[in-house]
Amino acid sequence: MSIRERLSGNEAIATAMRQINPDVFAMFPITPSTEIPQYFAQYVADGKVDTEFICVESEHSSLSACLGAEAAGCRAVTATSSAGLSYMNEVLYVAGSSRLPVVLAVACRALTGPININHDYSDSMAERDSGFIQLYGENNQEVYDNYLMAHRIAEHPSVRLPLMVCEDGFITSHAIENIELEEDDKVKAFVGEYHPENYLLKTENPLAVGPYGVSGYYMEARVAQAQAMKNAKQVILDVAADFEKTFGRKYGFFEEYRMDDAEIAMVIMGSSAGTAKAAVDELRESGVKAGLVKIRVFRPFPGEELAKVLAGCKAVAVMDKSEGFSACGGPLFAETAGACINLEKRPKMVDIVFGLGGRDFTVAAAKHVYERLQGIAETGEVGEVYTHMGQREA
Repeated sequence: MSIRERLSGNEAIATAMRQINPDVFAMFPITPSTEIPQYFAQYVADGKVDTEFICVESEHSSLSACLGAEAAGCRAVTATSSAGLSYMNEVLYVAGSSRLPVVLAVACRALTGPININHDYSDSMAERDSGFIQLYGENNQEVYDNYLMAHRIAEHPSVRLPLMVCEDGFITSHAIENIELEEDDKVKAFVGEYHPENYLLKTENPLAVGPYGVSGYYMEARVAQAQAMKNAKQVILDVAADFEKTFGRKYGFFEEYRMDDAEIAMVIMGSSAGTAKAAVDELRESGVKAGLVKIRVFRPFPGEELAKVLAGCKAVAVMDKSEGFSACGGPLFAETAGACINLEKRPKMVDIVFGLGGRDFTVAAAKHVYERLQGIAETGEVGEVYTHMGQREA
């Protein structure tokens, strides 16, 4: 039976970690993810886990230690944010290419500069092509549930890829919400033990991890890695189906909110989706056929599935909570627009960059986006495709 509790997102992740009891946690603190290792350190001190808890000198070292542990056959975890994730950059790519399924909790936070400790997705989006699976949560419940599914996805034999469980810095990482926790024994049974097929300490099958990739083999390794990311799509759905059967909460690649007959729609991620849903409800009451798609899985990107959902819309706004500096839109827009390119009947589509560095996103702002979409749907005129919303001069 689920246990009703009130927790922050950081404590929810730390609780999931405690229930799973990983072999190794290598940590280095950075706001706003610091509470995750703090909570876990208390579990270690209280004897609630038998995890090897390692304090290292940098984020680069924390992920490096996790990769060493994974290569040796251990289940390893860590957490970070912002510049800490960027400092891991080299090791993120090593993790993906070495097929080491470490699970990394990321409390997403704006990157420098200027220095800012508040939320947007500039840190995780900067690492979107590192080879990590990326799951995003709207609220503390979804963050907790994503973490419970993470190891089963990452460690699956047809996947074996590292995975980021992303939450919104301060918004979900620190805000306390009602949450349903699962019993420790049921979590352990659901996640299972880690039994890697090959690892450095397996003396019967000597192997190398992270060898030099000469030209005659490098591309084949990359293609195998790309195929693993494709394989992850079905594994994510299979694990989610088992999660629903076990715990009763349903997840997919994304959530469709009032999309059955939607003529205008927003594509969005994370906690901002809750604000936008309130706007959708208000618009529906006045007869506007508005809908919303909340992306939960950004890597692997569910392009084909998303395109099918958006195909019936007249106009779509993609909401990017990170700046891509491409001069034509942000990363979520690039993925969504690319997914829809071969639709016979495509919706008109715009990109709106918003919420950078923790800038507020309100119900009124969301309704303004839908008003713009109504104009596009009625006239067929898109206007400027790539815009920003919420800056003072606007």
